[in-house]
Amino acid sequence: MEEALRQEPADVLKVVLFGPESTGKTTLARELARHYGEPWVPEFAREYLQEKWDRVQQTCAPEDLLPIARGQMRLENIGAREASRLLICDTDLLETKVYSETYYGGGCDPKLQAAALANDYDLYFLTDIDIPWEADDLRDKPHERAEMFHYFKTALRENNRRFVILSGGREARFEKAVKHIDQLLNTMSEFTSSDLEYMAEKGIDPEKARAQIETFKEGIPPVRLSKAAVVGEGIVRFSQEDESRLRELYRNRDADTEVLKFIPASGAASRMFKALFNFLGDFDPSADDLDAYLAEPGHGDMRKFAENLHDFPFYGLVQSRIRGKATDKAAELYAFVQELLSEDGLNYGFYPKGLLPFHNYDGNLATPFEEHLYEGAAYACTGETAVLHFTISPQHSDLFNREFDGLRDRVGDQVHCSFTVGYSFQKPSTDTIAVTPENTPFRDSEGKILFRPGGHGALIENLNDQEADLIFIKNIDNVVVRPELDTITRWKEVLGGYLIELQEQAFSFYRMLSDGSLDHDLLNRIKTFLEDQLNARFGESFQGLSIEEQVAVLQDKLARPIRVCGMVKNEGEPGGGPFWITDDKGHDSLQIIESAQVDMSDPGQKSLFEDSTHFNPVDLVCGVRNAYGEKYNLLNFVDEKQGFITGKTSEGRPLKALELPGLWNGGMAYWNTVFAEVPVSTFNPVKTVNDLLKPAHRSSRKK
Repeated sequence: MEEALRQEPADVLKVVLFGPESTGKTTLARELARHYGEPWVPEFAREYLQEKWDRVQQTCAPEDLLPIARGQMRLENIGAREASRLLICDTDLLETKVYSETYYGGGCDPKLQAAALANDYDLYFLTDIDIPWEADDLRDKPHERAEMFHYFKTALRENNRRFVILSGGREARFEKAVKHIDQLLNTMSEFTSSDLEYMAEKGIDPEKARAQIETFKEGIPPVRLSKAAVVGEGIVRFSQEDESRLRELYRNRDADTEVLKFIPASGAASRMFKALFNFLGDFDPSADDLDAYLAEPGHGDMRKFAENLHDFPFYGLVQSRIRGKATDKAAELYAFVQELLSEDGLNYGFYPKGLLPFHNYDGNLATPFEEHLYEGAAYACTGETAVLHFTISPQHSDLFNREFDGLRDRVGDQVHCSFTVGYSFQKPSTDTIAVTPENTPFRDSEGKILFRPGGHGALIENLNDQEADLIFIKNIDNVVVRPELDTITRWKEVLGGYLIELQEQAFSFYRMLSDGSLDHDLLNRIKTFLEDQLNARFGESFQGLSIEEQVAVLQDKLARPIRVCGMVKNEGEPGGGPFWITDDKGHDSLQIIESAQVDMSDPGQKSLFEDSTHFNPVDLVCGVRNAYGEKYNLLNFVDEKQGFITGKTSEGRPLKALELPGLWNGGMAYWNTVFAEVPVSTFNPVKTVNDLLKPAHRSSRKK
């Protein structure tokens, strides 16, 4: 990087006023500097360009941008040396980059771009355009303010900058800015230097930890259900003609479209065997009567397991290991369960669920991992290679690697397909801070601050790291025996084809708007598409906006990832479902909602949730690129207020823990969401060991 464009190291907070011209940035920068008694960095471009105008009556040209950038960084570095704890910047090089790209054909000098992306700030204040335009010698786009605001907002999102939008009058903007700056300054005093070092090791932003503490203090309000999504109003039902058309569209997708299967697979199998673990702890084969134990209330799951022992895929394997070790029925069942679960036996209670034998083909046992390879070959190939990504626990990585090494060639030869398999772990940077009941950071007996895993919502970061164009998401335990795979494949192709169809139309509309097509008929067609096909909703004020403002709103709604989610008819399975919800600003959106997010003490909300006609089987296909093939930063589309606060203990002391918004719940809250009805036969999870007795997991070839 050019030295004159580089930030000098400084142990102060830096905030940036950022946004289109004539939105009150300079006035606010002065007021904030005066309030905190700290320096502010003026906009060098104004001084530079005003002098140029006075001298030759010319405005900014491309060759002016690097001198402006150098002058801006010189002023900022001087200010940073003078500041004690806070520096207010009236602009930064990212803003210069935005102007370069919007004014001069989309280009930016490589030196300017490198510095704009490398320089770091703690917070941006994006100034809204809801204040009057004030003309001067240098301002020149009074009729393109909405479009420019969209460009600035997009720049912040795409470059993963933390920002707050400042709207309203001068006083409201000032108060909101002060609130957020005070929170940043409090972070510096809330944590010790050891805390900050520990967070740095884990990759945790201290401001994020502080924001989580604020979430504990404020609480997370339940979502407000508006109504259940039903067929015709939030859920689409395909005709046979639709199915055929969409399958054909998916099969004929562009050859270079990269497809990925993303499989959350970190779950341990211990919950599957809860009834069996209880049996080992409660039953004494030398003293207790087996029939009496199995007949007791609460032992129904164990009774079903015992009655159908011969039908489990692992029956032959376990029997071969315990043969001759038991003299009666009770001792044999106890020995069977002990061999299945104990550390000295098969140790299935320790295994990840994805590596347990789910299916039996003539004595050949198959794991969910193996079945996902067959699925990948059936519908998720790019060329002749199926790409799969599993999120797993670090302690299981060797087990998964050995499993794949033993399957790669055999399965590949059978399906005439090669495999690329990747793994990732939940990142330490996604752990969340724990607090005491009084909402102060919880510290262990050595005074160390406690962070806990953030739940499966943390996997949005793993998903964000994937580079594919279309990503199918499905849980590790939702598989079927291979004779039933055609049904799964057919519906995956339908969902994939529908996503491609929606993307093609959304991309076409977005490019039209970007190219300057602004007639009312086009805007109405785009609005109708967003409402009818992508389930977007518009406020009553939309029709009163100027054309430029309507274009900015439409572009913002089009420029989002799209997910098509299969929904099955509700047959009483526990879990989430498809709903319309209303947020605290009165905006309606389509979401996947879990029971824990709903105020079940409210009879109306409870009734709405329980009367849902459909259920979420976690069967998604996601489009994560924009109209120009650029990958979205998925972290920009998370609703942090859809997390969960739970009570836990550590070292015998109570604490409060925070789970991040679920991956397909708040983790995708601001995506464009489409629900499509799929048959219940596509949903075959294994939550307990007895689920392996269902027809979807029974092969007619099993002996």
